[in-house]
Amino acid sequence: MPFLELTIRCRASEQPRREHALEDVGALAVTMLDAAADTDDEHAILEPGVGETPLWDSVALTALFAHDADALLLLAALDAFDPALDWTGATFRHVADQDWERAWMDQYHPLRFGARTWIVPWNHDLPAEADTPDAAVVRLDPGLAFGSGTHPTTSLCLQWLDALAADGLLHDRQVLDFGCGSGILALAALKLGAARADGVDNDPQALLATRDNAARNGVGEVLPVFEPAAAPAGPYPVVVANILAAALDALAGELAERTAPGGRIALSGILDGQQAALLERYAEWFDDLAVAHEGDWVRIDGVRR
Repeated sequence: MPFLELTIRCRASEQPRREHALEDVGALAVTMLDAAADTDDEHAILEPGVGETPLWDSVALTALFAHDADALLLLAALDAFDPALDWTGATFRHVADQDWERAWMDQYHPLRFGARTWIVPWNHDLPAEADTPDAAVVRLDPGLAFGSGTHPTTSLCLQWLDALAADGLLHDRQVLDFGCGSGILALAALKLGAARADGVDNDPQALLATRDNAARNGVGEVLPVFEPAAAPAGPYPVVVANILAAALDALAGELAERTAPGGRIALSGILDGQQAALLERYAEWFDDLAVAHEGDWVRIDGVRR
């Protein structure tokens, strides 16, 4: 079933009032983008630097309504709800509905990271190359949480875990996956030989996805999940945090405390150019800090002093 889509540009200061008005007149969903961004550029990245606050001067608001909604009646209702707002620049179009998750899964194929690690969609046949006793295979359904292996930040962390395993630094260890998303990194650590992996996330969808994927991979008993306030204090011999640079900056002391002396840490979700500030921040607690690149993204890893 199609939807009626309304799009309007406005000042950022007006966004909360306009969003409230759209929801009041029956919008099924409201999304916003930086109106000045080049949305046709697939490589455009809108991510603030460490310590910066993202401020958009203008916002493009998009709202979806039922397909049979009347555009003129919607405009009249919006004018009546908040007469001080001008909706004359609004545009409408009908957009087709589809099974977005199914469409994405159809394009999601098995991926290999490092020497042994394989991420295989739960509904996909196991590749012949991954059907070996030595392969560390994670069967994954990301659900609504971040982490499928297709993003460079996840790829960088999976390669790091695979290398740790090759050096014997994962065997029978406990791992903290801070910002676990789909659970992909915790699952890979377990498949590579870790004894236990604790997943931490503040997104309920991430906790649900991690639990589901842990059960799917038969490791539910050794992959508990926690909200940050309820997470074990540690320390852990292996810590991985694939979040964002600003969060890594804010959480530096906490992540350092959760890393055991001599333990390894990997930090990702960092845009190329943001690493200098984080290297300086984490040098207070970690030695041998190194940077790995993939595309526009970097990973920082080091050893707890």
